[in-house]
Amino acid sequence: MQIPVVSLVALVIFVARRLELLATMGRGKIEIKRIENTTSRQVTFCKRRNGLLKKAYELSVLCEAEIALIVFSARGRLYEYASNSTRTTIDRYKKASASASGSAPAIDVNSQQYFQQESAKLRHQIQSLQNANRNLMGESVGNLTLKELKSLENRLDKGIGRIRAKKHELLFAEIEYMQKLEADLQSENMYLRAKVADAERLALAAPPPSSGGAELEVLPTFDARTYYHHQAVSMLQDAAAASSSSRYSQSSQAAAAAATTALHLGYQIKGGQLN
Repeated sequence: MQIPVVSLVALVIFVARRLELLATMGRGKIEIKRIENTTSRQVTFCKRRNGLLKKAYELSVLCEAEIALIVFSARGRLYEYASNSTRTTIDRYKKASASASGSAPAIDVNSQQYFQQESAKLRHQIQSLQNANRNLMGESVGNLTLKELKSLENRLDKGIGRIRAKKHELLFAEIEYMQKLEADLQSENMYLRAKVADAERLALAAPPPSSGGAELEVLPTFDARTYYHHQAVSMLQDAAAASSSSRYSQSSQAAAAAATTALHLGYQIKGGQLN
């Protein structure tokens, strides 16, 4: 049995429409707008980022194109792909755009303006900090309003309070350390006193030395102020004794000689007189 050609064409059209309907129902159309759900937005970002990086890689390999792809996430995380080098590709882009327009690249102009604005902000901040420092030192307060002066006074009071609290904390710590040191010294002093008392007790309890043993004589103390005086006096006394003994010996010798002469002459000495 042969099927008519018209029926076959109609069947093919029906199947094609059915398949198209099924494909449309499976994928659906996505509206291009921000995804409000955080989890869905993160999942979509990861999938499409990977797909974009894959397409860039395929394009660079299949067509030998120099590609530099830079992606920043909503949290500021960097994702990049470069067939050669990202910096080299950017420099090449700058040269190409500069040669095409005949002027400086727009990115350089924007960068210069950005840095000028940032430097102006920093100079303003430095000037404000310097003025605040001078105000804290009590200088340049003539142009301040009553409200600004009150605020400055409150800041100074808070600063002084914190400084005093820190000073008291350090003083208390020092006092506690000195008290601990004093207690240690007192305990050591008590220990030494106990040692001295024990030594004295042992000295008193020791037996006296025996009389038959040799006793050590206590040496007299040396006094330099009286030593030389006593030495001079003793030398003078010795000299006087020597002179008197010499005079006595001479007189006794003279008396002996006289007695010998008297005996030879036949005289007798009585009572110290010759008879």
